[in-house]
Amino acid sequence: MIPRLTTLSDYSPSGSPASVSKSGIRAWMLFDWAAQPFFTVTITFIFGPYFVSRLATDAVAGQAAWGYTITVGGILIALLSPILGAIADATGRRKPWIAFFAVFKISALLLLWQAAPGSPLWLPMLCIILAMVAAEFSIVFNDSMMPRLIPAQDIGRVSNLAWGLGYAGGLIVLFSVLLLLAGNPQTGKTLAGIAPLFGLDASQGEDARITGPFAAIWYAIFILPMFLLTPDASKGAPILQAISSSVRELQNTLRELKERQSLLRFLIARMIYQDGVNGLLALGGTFAAGMFAWQTIEMGVYGILLLVVAIGGCAYAGKLDARWGSKKVVQLSLVCLIVATVGIISTGPGYTLFGLIQLSTQDGSGLFATAAEKAYIVFGLLIGVAFGPVQASSRSYMARSVDVEEAGKYFGIYALAGRATSFLAPMTVATVTTLTDSARLGMVALIVFLLVGFVLLRKVSYPARS
Repeated sequence: MIPRLTTLSDYSPSGSPASVSKSGIRAWMLFDWAAQPFFTVTITFIFGPYFVSRLATDAVAGQAAWGYTITVGGILIALLSPILGAIADATGRRKPWIAFFAVFKISALLLLWQAAPGSPLWLPMLCIILAMVAAEFSIVFNDSMMPRLIPAQDIGRVSNLAWGLGYAGGLIVLFSVLLLLAGNPQTGKTLAGIAPLFGLDASQGEDARITGPFAAIWYAIFILPMFLLTPDASKGAPILQAISSSVRELQNTLRELKERQSLLRFLIARMIYQDGVNGLLALGGTFAAGMFAWQTIEMGVYGILLLVVAIGGCAYAGKLDARWGSKKVVQLSLVCLIVATVGIISTGPGYTLFGLIQLSTQDGSGLFATAAEKAYIVFGLLIGVAFGPVQASSRSYMARSVDVEEAGKYFGIYALAGRATSFLAPMTVATVTTLTDSARLGMVALIVFLLVGFVLLRKVSYPARS
């Protein structure tokens, strides 16, 4: 149950929020519902695999190009997020910035419709970079609203619920694509047994290309409640003044971090493990598409299975967060992700766990007909359980570790910690894939990031206020 809360301007002496309406908090939670389908459907399960397996000349070249695309987006996000966080604190209001970046995100997603088979890769790569950057910058401003809206004791639960709500939104969009828009290349029918709406032709990639406009329209509709119902901070300094002071503020914040060793260690640990998580989300689906030649329907069903367990994972993790604290939830999630990543990269036709378990190579009928595909899905479900809580509880960990008046600048640094080395994981995967001509060896790099982040997090206090 969401706490009953009534005005944003009433603060306790400690700077925590005293009361904001239920509708205001629920509208804030809808931001995740609005934003997640882009990451779930476009990046991970539909358009990304389409880019690798059908738009590029071959799967190896496609994975490399996709990896470099994510790399460029990550570098831009890392460079600018902290400055934008400082601007958020200086200007006070977050909503105008979210609206500004929404224009770029929606425009870029609409242009993905132009990525037909045989077309040059530069346009979809550019659109994905622009959409990623705009999406992540919007998240910086949205996340920095959280300490003003939600009491500290409820942050972990509400954060996980909002994240789960996001996966529910992604699930609905994914279901809609499979039931109504994506036709089987052999039968021409969707999973509902009907011809794709709008006459979409799977042979021209329209079943995957439509996910860009779909995610754009979904986002445009469902961010509206946040604009209408969630209270914003009061207006601060004029924008030009805020921009001129943001760099100095960032420099001061980085100097402050030297004195806040626990918070600094948390941000470094998250910087590393989140890089592995980002790489896994961006490349896990494309790896499966390349290995098993999964098309839109197979990828979509796989995504649905992961999202169903992800929603349950976030709901349960919210209770664990309230009982155990955010740190233990993050640690448990990282263990699950490490085990699952080892599992998926050790699975191939006729074997899993690097050949320790031999599987039948008989190809049955229907979806996921081989034993190797079924084993891959089992490991994938473990990823589904963990990848929501590791991010939602990291967000609540951070929110509990900073004060309300410094939330913007530190969530900017938090975004930096999530993206500062984000180019390393996809770049490493892409480079190793290119050098070895093996997508499997390229994916091994993700385990290193997850494992190192886990080890570093063990030494961080909770909350990381010192």
